[in-house]
Amino acid sequence: MYLDTIAAIATAPGEGGVGIVRLSGPDALGAGLAIFRAGRTLRRLDSGDVESHRMLYGSIVDPESRAVVDEVLLVWMQSPRSYTREDVVEIHCHGGHVPVRSILNLCLKAGARLAEPGEFTLRAFLNGRIDLSQAEAVAGVVTAQTGRSLDLAISELRGRMTERLRPARDALVETMAFLDAAADFPDDEIPSLDIDAALERVAATLGPIVASARTGLLYREGIQIAIVGRPNVGKSSLLNALVGQERAIVTEIAGTTRDVVSETINLGGIPATLLDTAGITETVDVVEAIGVERSRHALSTSALVVVVLDGSEPLTDGDRQVLALIDERLDPGSVVCVVNKTDQPRSLEDELGLAHAVPVIELSTVSGAGLDQLVETLHAVAVDQSDSASRPALVTSRQLDALRRADESIHSALAAREAGVPLDLLAVDVRTALYAVGEITGEHVSEAVLDEIFSRFCIGK
Repeated sequence: MYLDTIAAIATAPGEGGVGIVRLSGPDALGAGLAIFRAGRTLRRLDSGDVESHRMLYGSIVDPESRAVVDEVLLVWMQSPRSYTREDVVEIHCHGGHVPVRSILNLCLKAGARLAEPGEFTLRAFLNGRIDLSQAEAVAGVVTAQTGRSLDLAISELRGRMTERLRPARDALVETMAFLDAAADFPDDEIPSLDIDAALERVAATLGPIVASARTGLLYREGIQIAIVGRPNVGKSSLLNALVGQERAIVTEIAGTTRDVVSETINLGGIPATLLDTAGITETVDVVEAIGVERSRHALSTSALVVVVLDGSEPLTDGDRQVLALIDERLDPGSVVCVVNKTDQPRSLEDELGLAHAVPVIELSTVSGAGLDQLVETLHAVAVDQSDSASRPALVTSRQLDALRRADESIHSALAAREAGVPLDLLAVDVRTALYAVGEITGEHVSEAVLDEIFSRFCIGK
């Protein structure tokens, strides 16, 4: 356990009903009681007067000036029954920048130091209350942008990833122990182990997790969708219709959108950033040319592309130019075509001339007909791209990389078994897989990795 006591504001900045200042460490209660006075009589308490996990009403008083800073509730959570498994004190005051900042400053004067980003959760991990995958799930809960991503984050916070990995980890530990014993004591009788069966159990466990992790990453980090097309086909109207408000300016004048406009929507639980781009066309206007170049960049870098055509007009050279750019994408399965203005007589030909088949959705941004089908199609395309399994695992990019390395190492070990590779060489792949799994749970993780993970947390969490 740490030998010092930390303090930080645990609530978001700005005005609010309640603000919370949190302390954790061996002197959390002492620092809290140094500035707390109980009841309306402002009675000073000592540690024997305080019961764990019970709220106390009182005020925060500056010990030097004896001025009352705020009316508060104070609660002490005795180790190990706390978030960090250390003594924790929370001071619940009125929300607002001045009250919480003033109370934090008094906590620091009382002997605490300002916490580093994520240090409370880091202490919870180092003290064994949660494993590393659960610690990273804390950030997932805080940053969840949709109800679905929150649901998945809560599941991971409860240790779902560790439970799913446990059969693979146990089989890897068992196999590694056998291989080490066989190498260190070649002349002794060692209990036999069906290595092939153990490796198959690991592969069978990791495979579905890797597949579901790709989709989980989608729910955590979201997806970027570029809306492209020639000028005046209804790109901005489509963005407004999907967002449900007038986010982008819409006029009958071609080239109204000069820059990329972004907005985030809930795409079936996936945070999706829509990019309304400038119409792709040849132009001599310097400003419009910059917007067109940014549109081309969005088309080439976005995970999904919605190409919009005007169903009330025949294909134009501008449409063909955009469709040619679509054909150049390396992943044609990430494109959805929208034929807009179905509320008007149809003039667009059925054959679009695309080299690859893409979903075609006919809709009207005026009436809203077809919008639900577009949302369903975009969600299906996004999830299909991630090779999803039945229930996504909400992972970070770091965890997904470790999962892939573990999976690759096990398949390498299985191939080595078929090739008759000696056991000491086989142990290299098994050990690599075991360490990769340990990187997720925190059993094998460097201090630099921990610093990188927790530096992304907010101070106070």
